Amino acid sequence: MLQEYNNILVPVDGSKEAELALQKAVQVAKLNKAHVDILNVLDTKQFIGGYGGMLSGDAIYQISEDAQDYLSNLADEIRSKNDLSEDDLSIHVRFGNPKTVISVDFPRDHKNDLIMIGATGLNAVERVLVGSVTEYVNQHALCDVLIVKTDIDNKTPKK
Repeated sequence: MLQEYNNILVPVDGSKEAELALQKAVQVAKLNKAHVDILNVLDTKQFIGGYGGMLSGDAIYQISEDAQDYLSNLADEIRSKNDLSEDDLSIHVRFGNPKTVISVDFPRDHKNDLIMIGATGLNAVERVLVGSVTEYVNQHALCDVLIVKTDIDNKTPKK
């Protein structure tokens, strides 16, 4: 029996890997007549400024607005290239730890049955220091996880 998906979560962070995962998710969604949730998680640790001080409310607001603008532009581009309606694709900005928001909190709240995530958005040093969000999601997610490793057009591994 084939698995059918109704609500696909795609976390994006501005990386090429995340945007490739989104491209593939749209294709899977079209085949399944599924909804796509595009999520950007703003890690609350980033709001601690230099010397242990907090960023100002204005700075946090601007970061949030920038994330919303990025997602809106991304969604508009995806909708226009794939003839999708407003109902087919939703954008979301959340605050918190990306690992737990992506793997548990968001899928529980939005009833996602598949997470499609880029293989990694971090370089090797960052993965050692903070751990891979993708690895964490793969181990702790409440639903199926598909880790995207190749480009949609030529099926070659990402570099």
